[in-house]
Amino acid sequence: MKWAAIDIGSNAVRLIVKEVDGLPGNLKVNKVAHTRVPIRLGEDVFDTGIISGVKERRLERTLRAFALLMEAMGVDGFRACATSAMREAANGTEIVDRLAATTGVRVELIDGQTEADLIFSNFEVSLFDRSLDYLYIDVGGGSTELTLIREGKRIAGRSFKMGAVRLLQGKVNEKVWRDMSDWCDALTAGQALVAPLAIGAGGNINRLFKLAGCVSGETLSFDRLSSVVEVLERCNYEDRMTRFQLKPDRADVIVPAGRIYQRVMEMVTARGILVPKVGLADGIILGLHADGLRS
Repeated sequence: MKWAAIDIGSNAVRLIVKEVDGLPGNLKVNKVAHTRVPIRLGEDVFDTGIISGVKERRLERTLRAFALLMEAMGVDGFRACATSAMREAANGTEIVDRLAATTGVRVELIDGQTEADLIFSNFEVSLFDRSLDYLYIDVGGGSTELTLIREGKRIAGRSFKMGAVRLLQGKVNEKVWRDMSDWCDALTAGQALVAPLAIGAGGNINRLFKLAGCVSGETLSFDRLSSVVEVLERCNYEDRMTRFQLKPDRADVIVPAGRIYQRVMEMVTARGILVPKVGLADGIILGLHADGLRS
């Protein structure tokens, strides 16, 4: 079966199409297409509290294009989910209704818990050592989802209003950092974690992993991650694009995103981070396939 996921994030909007066959525990997954459009809805929402007409029109054109692409590729089903920026926008619900009427794409405004659950579903098909403790860290444009995984099961999770775009705009309250630190302190005390590994999700950690010279399956150490972030921070915006070949909408958010990964890893004393290059859209597709098997 061919499934598609539309992830409407605070920084970019993505369409991922995959062919998925088999039963849980023996899935064959093949990526067919991945299209990314950097609309940056969070730029409006974290500043004014609403999505502007300009951004709404860009989003509408993007979803129209995605709908045509899915039709051309013969997608069997899809799900469109919007995260932090759109769910926080005062006019988010109104825009969802208008988009459904003009594009035929019904967008779901999912909360942080649902987002974390969908992201975690990727772990169920991973090859990670189930005997270890992991902290799943997904840094988006507007929020960060943290999930503790023990023996392959989700033990605890929480979403924080802490994201790369939000941090870049200076819209992160110090209380959010304290809440995140307190949650991690309680986690490490209550669960008796011993040097857990982190698992990173999101476009920024994928790029940091590559810039660090890591290869698939390798663990990116905390020190190595810190070195890459520090090098990038010393460069200006233009240098990041030319020297490191970063796209314009990646060059400005990669450092604040890197700092969030660093801070969380410090909070739980994670010795390194694995980067399987999966995220919300991948979790959506696994959910669609599971629902298809049940129907």
